[in-house]
Amino acid sequence: MMNAPQLQINSIYLPQLAEIIRTEQLTKMEKLFEIRLLNGQDLGHQPGQFVEVSLLGIGEAPISISSSPTKKGSFELAVRAVGNVTKALHKLEKGAIIGIRGPYGKGFPVEEMKGKDILFVAGGIGLVPLRSLINYVLDKRSDFGRVLILFGAKTPAEQLFLDELAGWRTRPDLEYWETVDRADGKWKGNVGVITTLFPKININPEKTVAVIVGPPVMYRFAILEAQVKGIPDEQIIVSLERRMKCGVGKCGHCQINHLYVCQDGPVFKYAQIKDIKEAI
Repeated sequence: MMNAPQLQINSIYLPQLAEIIRTEQLTKMEKLFEIRLLNGQDLGHQPGQFVEVSLLGIGEAPISISSSPTKKGSFELAVRAVGNVTKALHKLEKGAIIGIRGPYGKGFPVEEMKGKDILFVAGGIGLVPLRSLINYVLDKRSDFGRVLILFGAKTPAEQLFLDELAGWRTRPDLEYWETVDRADGKWKGNVGVITTLFPKININPEKTVAVIVGPPVMYRFAILEAQVKGIPDEQIIVSLERRMKCGVGKCGHCQINHLYVCQDGPVFKYAQIKDIKEAI
């Protein structure tokens, strides 16, 4: 009797197995995971997309991809321990096997941004999804104009990716400003919310794309500062955080009016959502 043919199952609902190949504690709450798919393929994501991470017997959670697609062979997730899945994930170390679905969502419009000056505005953990785009732009530096980065954290102890921040401070091909809401005894830099950094920069608004990612309370004020600088709404880009439970537009948890953040976003031009009260 002949053996039955093996079926190749490709399903948007079926996680792929992946191995954690490196971990790094970033802060008290955030941990970085470098992950490799067991099938040997690249994730194939765009900056700004996310994946659903599953742990057997515990559950699944949406996590932003924090590495650039220019990084081959593996990808990185920076995870804050806030729920059952993420707290369990924090207990895992190198060699652990997890499930990955995705990538999902619309990423940053990198082709439209080429040739433009890029103003990055990252508040707190907003640096996690924004880091994917920042590293993409820096890896393809000649495709873009000026690069400006504004980064704000609550305290110096909550700053993420310290080695990379140190590199940004000294890179001659970008302009970097940082602030903290509350300083400690060692902090020598700016103290105040991230909007206090806007007066320090000069830009050509017609040529500048502002990419703003951070906690919900930050958006309204940072967008206003970008508008004061003269940047058109079409050139202000945000990434919205919602409970993207399924990732494929079926469950409705992330719905904002007629938009599904998991599919229509999470990246939006401000012009698309400025009239939707629930979005910002």
